[in-house]
Amino acid sequence: MILDIINKKRLGEELSYQELDYFFNGYLNGEIADYQMSSLLMAICINGMSDEEIFSLTKIFIDSGDVLDFSDIPGIKVDKHSTGGIGDKTTLVIAPIVASLEIPVVKMSGRGLGYTGGTIDKLESIPGFRVDLSDEEIIKQVHDINLVITGQTADLVPMDKVIYALRDVTATVSSIPLIASSIMSKKIAGGADKILIDIKVGNGALLQTKEEADKLSELMIKIGKVYHREVRTIISDMNVPLGKCIGNSLEVLEAIDVLKGQSDKTNFTELCIELATEMVSMGKNIAEVEAKKLVLEVLENGKAYNKFLEMVEKQGGNINKIKVSKNELEIKAESAGIVKDINALELGKLSLALGAGKINKDEKIDCTVGIKLEKLVGASVKKGDLLAKLYFSKNIPDYKLEKIFNIR
Repeated sequence: MILDIINKKRLGEELSYQELDYFFNGYLNGEIADYQMSSLLMAICINGMSDEEIFSLTKIFIDSGDVLDFSDIPGIKVDKHSTGGIGDKTTLVIAPIVASLEIPVVKMSGRGLGYTGGTIDKLESIPGFRVDLSDEEIIKQVHDINLVITGQTADLVPMDKVIYALRDVTATVSSIPLIASSIMSKKIAGGADKILIDIKVGNGALLQTKEEADKLSELMIKIGKVYHREVRTIISDMNVPLGKCIGNSLEVLEAIDVLKGQSDKTNFTELCIELATEMVSMGKNIAEVEAKKLVLEVLENGKAYNKFLEMVEKQGGNINKIKVSKNELEIKAESAGIVKDINALELGKLSLALGAGKINKDEKIDCTVGIKLEKLVGASVKKGDLLAKLYFSKNIPDYKLEKIFNIR
């Protein structure tokens, strides 16, 4: 049976719900070996899946654990997910914006495994901040302040945890059917009424082409319809990093500056406003023009920042104790010109080498290290101008300036 299923998908044939259920639950229960599941995942990666297979797999993922019910909390619960990228800390800004407009936000986020930390790693750079809230604590906090950002509970889609861990070490992470099932199962099990997906495209993202992003977008919307959830998607650029900072503490501080209105206008600020506008439009059933006015208003009057502070206090954090490494290295321009491009992937690799990310789950992330860009795309520079600062704890990794900054 096991070999028959692997062989069927290897030949590009469609698997039934029963076959998928047998194989994936067999793996979750320890009855199917890593090498056998790896073979099936690779066959899926190469040959893809039909819509029906994807719907079946999503259901199998959802049914593997608890489904949270927030129906007793008034209002439309809107969740957002990003497929990930370099310098992506949008959740830290948009969740407080949306919650400050009386829209409940229950955000279950993950850790990073790769170039940079995930949302949970970033929040843990705030000393004392708790990311392991129980279901009861989550519900109470949403009732109290309309906002909670916590780690995924142990009983929420356990199938995804074990499958993703295997995908990560078998080069099957970028499979569009597997990405769709993974994301949508967590969002639906997490109790969201409406879902916004930020699909990143470019050299610093999982997806490299607009065609892949369009395909994933279409799939997410289809899965949403099956579960009677409104799903909207935004496709955003990840050829250049988001904002100025890469690294956990640095990114939290940049998010705080945006919430306080003290940040330069960057692609990060613009994307946060765009994402928050979509979420408010969905949560209040209003036009995007009206939603954007509300978003800008709570950024300007401090309500969004105050909501962030409320969340940090409720979850035990202290933003005054956020630490950034005191060891700095300045990267300076070797020639004059205009910054034509900043390579997100190369900055991601440098961030990882500094210790801001991790390849293996057992590694520890250093929240104090990272990169701060002093010049962005379009800036004029003279020879010797400061381009970026590296914050390091141990050794300074090798890097090639010309690979990161394209100055002409």
